[in-house]
Amino acid sequence: MKEHTDSSKTAGITPAELAAIARQFGLQLQPHTFTYNETGLDFRVIQALDAAQQPWILRIPRRPDVLPRAENERKALAFLQNKLPVAVPEWQIFDPKMIAYPRLAGTPVANIDMEQRCYVWNLDHENLPEAFITSIGKAVAALHTINTSEAAEAGIKVQQPDQVRENLSIQMQRIKRELGVAEALWQQWQTWLSDHSYWPAHSCLVHGDLQAAHILTDECYTVNGLLDWTEAEVSDPSIDLMALLFAFGERAIKNILAAYSQAGGITWPRMLEHMQQRQAAYGVSIGLFVLDSGTDDYLPMAREALGLSS
Repeated sequence: MKEHTDSSKTAGITPAELAAIARQFGLQLQPHTFTYNETGLDFRVIQALDAAQQPWILRIPRRPDVLPRAENERKALAFLQNKLPVAVPEWQIFDPKMIAYPRLAGTPVANIDMEQRCYVWNLDHENLPEAFITSIGKAVAALHTINTSEAAEAGIKVQQPDQVRENLSIQMQRIKRELGVAEALWQQWQTWLSDHSYWPAHSCLVHGDLQAAHILTDECYTVNGLLDWTEAEVSDPSIDLMALLFAFGERAIKNILAAYSQAGGITWPRMLEHMQQRQAAYGVSIGLFVLDSGTDDYLPMAREALGLSS
């Protein structure tokens, strides 16, 4: 984890101002304990101690456009409390300038090195421990089998299978129009979208951004927590599983899928191929971030993912 001690860069809010916001909610933070993590695209993250020396996580929005998704995350986390075999954050403060919750136990599977733009692993990702494989399969299966009607009633966004494909098609067209995409990749996307045999017949509640830095494990590498639920919605189950494929590779994902299925997760014949096709469409997600955030910092990454020359 990359930490910064220059707190003046925290979205223009000083440590004293953050502590003052926390006091309004009855939380006594110690500003001198703040350590800063700048790896998040949407939030700056601060680790802090309160007056009782208990650890807290503060998330500071980088831009106004992240607030609606933070509201979605708030609804998802409230709904998920005590519904999964792993812990999720329990927000105590939700303010336009700051989100705060008690830090969860566990170690991230990986931290992000922003300079090298790569993971720094905290477990052997090339030879995943059996405890990790079993527990991540169980956790994701538990999430994916939650009653979606109840999720909808909790205010969580719902996309039925046909809507998933329709919305993805619209997003792809926007990316082609505003950023461009290599013709061969565009044709691959269209073939995937139009071939029903790739696609699941069901939607489920997904995390939406199940990258390695958002997965916590205990000292035995058993998954015990999942972080950063900003993208949570009822949608295509492959969204979560593709993230694990991206992080750990095909050999590992086959073992994870076996654990997922054994724990009650629903599979279908072309599931792995579908995940691989979704991975090939990663440029859509990073391209949308560039367009919606108004920052060009990730434009080179987007262009590479879209098959365009630098």
